[in-house]
Amino acid sequence: MSAQLLTYIFVGATFALYIGIAIWSRSASTSEFYVAGGHVNPVANGAATAADWMSAASFLSMAGIIAFEGADGARYLMGWTGGYVLLALLLAPYLRKFSKFTVPDFVGDRYYSRTARLVAVVCVIFISFTYVAGQMRGVGVVFSRFLEVDIDLGVVIGMAIVFFYAVLGGMKGITYTQVAQYCVLIFAYLVPAIYLSILLTSNPLPMLGLGSTVADGSGYLLDKLDGLTTELGMTAFTDGSKSTIDMLFITAALMAGTAGLPHVIVRFFTVPRVRDARISAGYALVFIALLYLTAPAVAAFARINIIDEVNGLTYQDAPEWFLKWEDIGLIAWHDKNEDGKVQYRGGAALSPKKPAFSEDRGEFGQRLVTNRPTESDNEVYIDRDIIVLAHPEIAKLPNWVIALVAAGGLAAALSTAAGLLLVISTAVAHDLLKKTFMPGINDRQELLYARISAAFAICVAGLAGIYPPDYVAQVVAFAFGLAAASFFPVLLLGIFSTRMNKEAAIAGMLIGLTLTFSYIVYFKFLNTAANTPEYWWFGISPEGIGTLGMMLNFVVAFAVSRVTPPPPQDVQALSPHIRKVKILISAAETNRWGKQGRAGVIMLTTDEL
Repeated sequence: MSAQLLTYIFVGATFALYIGIAIWSRSASTSEFYVAGGHVNPVANGAATAADWMSAASFLSMAGIIAFEGADGARYLMGWTGGYVLLALLLAPYLRKFSKFTVPDFVGDRYYSRTARLVAVVCVIFISFTYVAGQMRGVGVVFSRFLEVDIDLGVVIGMAIVFFYAVLGGMKGITYTQVAQYCVLIFAYLVPAIYLSILLTSNPLPMLGLGSTVADGSGYLLDKLDGLTTELGMTAFTDGSKSTIDMLFITAALMAGTAGLPHVIVRFFTVPRVRDARISAGYALVFIALLYLTAPAVAAFARINIIDEVNGLTYQDAPEWFLKWEDIGLIAWHDKNEDGKVQYRGGAALSPKKPAFSEDRGEFGQRLVTNRPTESDNEVYIDRDIIVLAHPEIAKLPNWVIALVAAGGLAAALSTAAGLLLVISTAVAHDLLKKTFMPGINDRQELLYARISAAFAICVAGLAGIYPPDYVAQVVAFAFGLAAASFFPVLLLGIFSTRMNKEAAIAGMLIGLTLTFSYIVYFKFLNTAANTPEYWWFGISPEGIGTLGMMLNFVVAFAVSRVTPPPPQDVQALSPHIRKVKILISAAETNRWGKQGRAGVIMLTTDEL
């Protein structure tokens, strides 16, 4: 059976499953629409959180970036996993105890200000739309290649599917759909990785295969990869080329951004108790680790196979996968020496890097590009977002594996897209309308407005996916930078500081968001020619500027809080209340904690533990 037919079967079956779950779990109230009624099982929530968090950036793009950048790509591994630990330890349990529907809810009540709530809503919308652009691009890439439709049409199809279960089911439908999507995406990621690890190293565990010897006896796999890359004029896979300060700032932005992402935080509002939030965070970390420990191995395997398959390839003998990816514009070849062979070397092949194709075909049947060729010997452009999807074909794995990976890529992109779109609709319907401009609307009206908002958000997200600014993972990195610069300081200080007031929160969010957003827009859209280290502030790239925005947010918030009136007493009491936990203790032990009383349940803050 052909790979395309199997792909139709796998994708069709998974879509039918998602739609069936959406119909079964249709939301009938705002509580079900926003937080699934607050009664999701911790294990199910852990799987849903993992699917929500492991987006198209994790599934499609991360391994591609590691494959091409080597050690520099570790910033995504360190940043995203470290950020999740921050979220699970510092924010999620306490925000769950607050028992609100949204992050702007917490900001509005904690900072006793309608303005603070509005600023938080603006931040949510900015972050979520930036993030969702990467997801919709991932959907388009999968559809365009494996279902042989235009990328734009692929995005539209993805919009229709997300529209159905996000608008109909809300968080309730999304949660149980994401459980199914996690099962699909993790199976789709691990199966080809195990296949490839056995083929290349004879070790069935990819994470161990990365450090194993090659099956042909030619030495360690990483040594072989370093030798291949340096021989072709590329940076050695295990070496990095980014500056230390830029790596530090990017990693920190990804960590703080992960901890401040509203669509991940809201997942912990769906469980019944604070204890369940902690349990689900632990399960999610285990589920996430399965992919993240495998990604470096997938990247290394892919880089070896691509070099072996592409370098020296005679275009007239090019395999089907190469021609099909070229047809949809994600592979390009410019025959600089006119010998009809593909030279894969270090450096960019074209200027600008991303190819722009003409309508004509070249002497050998290749698509011609209008870009100016660079001075490097490299002749081929390979989009990083295709590595995970194309690798099973490159490695000549069975057709059912190819189809499975396509279904997994769609599951990863759609799961996160749905969560982001729900956050946007919630911010509009609940925080803007219900809590600010239309407080008199009833539950039914609010639910209607939430669904209308979700539908509108899907349309905007589709446009963002059709015209994305960069690779999926880099687009997502910008969203994390915005979250780090705006939300993370406000949430952290709101929980652990009683002195933080509304003026400080508003000033911090506005300063952090404005700096980060302006920096990204300038270098990525307005003056792309200047997007080089010599023009960056302190050598910090647009991916890492969120850390500087976060630092400025902290400084401004601290300074403003010291020159403005403190919060009201009831608000000051809120932070200790959020951090209090119940402990069963004997009468004899009460003196240890400085508490007087009999055996039973006492309240302690986390500072006392």
